[in-house]
Amino acid sequence: MRLNFSRRRFSQLLIASTVLSSLEELSPRIMKKALAETKDKQSGAVSSPHAYDLSINVNGKQHKLKIDSRVTLLDFLRENLNLTGTKKGCDLGQCGACTVHVNGRRIKSCLTLAVMHDGDQVTSIEGIASGDDLHPMQEAFIKHDGFQCGFCTPGQIMSAVALLKEPCGASDDDVRECMSGNLCRCGAYPNILAAIQEVRKGGKH
Repeated sequence: MRLNFSRRRFSQLLIASTVLSSLEELSPRIMKKALAETKDKQSGAVSSPHAYDLSINVNGKQHKLKIDSRVTLLDFLRENLNLTGTKKGCDLGQCGACTVHVNGRRIKSCLTLAVMHDGDQVTSIEGIASGDDLHPMQEAFIKHDGFQCGFCTPGQIMSAVALLKEPCGASDDDVRECMSGNLCRCGAYPNILAAIQEVRKGGKH
């Protein structure tokens, strides 16, 4: 049987054979690297020029681990510590869904790097309850139906809890101004306001 190949066809087959051979050699290395990266991600370990040894207290628990110095505090909480109560909304500091407390003050965790808080005390939504007892603000949000889809609720509650210790005026307008950094796409603002004012007047902080 006689095979009739053109030069072009022969070149195509030769290139394809070379590529397949290269892939066979690369595959084990690629798989090994991917497996190592997966293990590093699961353990929180990072081996790169951007690695940083972070020591941080989150919700009363001390954490010491190596992270990428470019990771935001928001992603650190969600990806490294698996504290997914803090939500990633706009990722631009506009919606307030990522609000947490750092050393007692509220901040938007998407706008700051985790390494900037080495040695700090961080509190996320998972850390404001006392065991099975909800924080008074959480109870008030439930009572007044201060949430609908619930996506913005963790950030709303964290800002509301911080507001209790801030010099915010007593009127509803004052509270609206102090909570203006937290957006609710469902429009549950009247219920959120009612919850906050009840806790403020009740003095259960």
